[in-house]
Amino acid sequence: MIILVLNCGSSSVKYQLVDMSEGYDCMASGLVERIGLKDGILTHKPVGKDKFELVQDIPDHTVGISLILDALTHDTYGVVTNLTDIKAVGHRVAHGGEFFKESALIDDQAKQAIEDLFDLAPLHNPANLKGIMSMENILPGVPQVGVFDTSFHATMPKEAYLYAIPYEFYDEYKIRRYGFHGTSHKFVAEKACDILGMDISNSKIITCHLGNGASIAAIKNGKSVETSMGFTPVDGLIMGTRAGSIDPGVLLFLAEKENLNLKGISNLINKDSGVHGISGISSDMRDIESAAKEGNERANLALDMYYHRVKKFVAAYAGVMNGVDLVIFTGGIGENDCLLRQKVSEGLSFMGIDFDETANDGVRGKDQILTKEGSKVKVMSITTNEELVIAKDTKAIVSRI
Repeated sequence: MIILVLNCGSSSVKYQLVDMSEGYDCMASGLVERIGLKDGILTHKPVGKDKFELVQDIPDHTVGISLILDALTHDTYGVVTNLTDIKAVGHRVAHGGEFFKESALIDDQAKQAIEDLFDLAPLHNPANLKGIMSMENILPGVPQVGVFDTSFHATMPKEAYLYAIPYEFYDEYKIRRYGFHGTSHKFVAEKACDILGMDISNSKIITCHLGNGASIAAIKNGKSVETSMGFTPVDGLIMGTRAGSIDPGVLLFLAEKENLNLKGISNLINKDSGVHGISGISSDMRDIESAAKEGNERANLALDMYYHRVKKFVAAYAGVMNGVDLVIFTGGIGENDCLLRQKVSEGLSFMGIDFDETANDGVRGKDQILTKEGSKVKVMSITTNEELVIAKDTKAIVSRI
């Protein structure tokens, strides 16, 4: 079964075309950027062929997706002969709220539910729905599946997901911790257990998805029981430009002192904070590490704060589960930043982590055990593949139709 995987942002569409007939075979991938702006860009990467780029105005998602389909079927750089070869479309959808506790076939009810959740994910869900509607217009009749960032965390108990505000706000507005990066947390936990021969249904795992956006999850017996992102993706860890957990009193104080309205506060915690706000250099950890090596004090401070926050959440989640068997690093930073993995792991030696610096050295973008033989708690670097999760769920759901 050939499946098109789409990840629609407000002004972009990431895609992969995969053949799921025998395992997972990526046929092509790419990105449409600057939708709605002048000089939009399509970058198309067919496997076994030269990369293709196109620059033109792309007024909306329907036009962008049409360009993707044209590229996939092109005589020179295409990978399928006809659009009828595409048997299903899988969409990454940011927010499933309490409605979607697992991946779902897209029908009228599902579309309405995604729209009803616009208030909870105003930057992401509208774009996700645009992608779904665009595919309906271009390839009517082809089944579509939504895979939700939040659904893996639907197993959290109430004591973990509720906030200590009047309960009426949960009843009326569904204000609670939802968590994100669920497809990644689920995938790397299962993959690591396969590598280790560990029974995931009898395990305590902490997964650290560390990228420009970052979150940590506690996974007990294969189920998410706690995660660091909350009602929105700004909570929890320090991130590239997001503040992470903060005393809300600070925001009230700054709103008064700096004369900030709600939009100003939102920009502060989402776009101007994180390691970028602390370092004053960049939201990219590579830039900050380079500056730190040159003696930049604020760069060093940003790194120390980042390591501290990760260690704090990992230790807390070990407490939540009454122990831990395995800690996993994944995401763009987690998979590639040797120094971060070392700093965090060595700071958690009290939990039984016997970190192996030699095994960690130079490991980038590969699956690797990072602890010594006999370590009570194992640490691993695991490469994530959210597109594979989307493709697998799409195939499973469509096959039952």
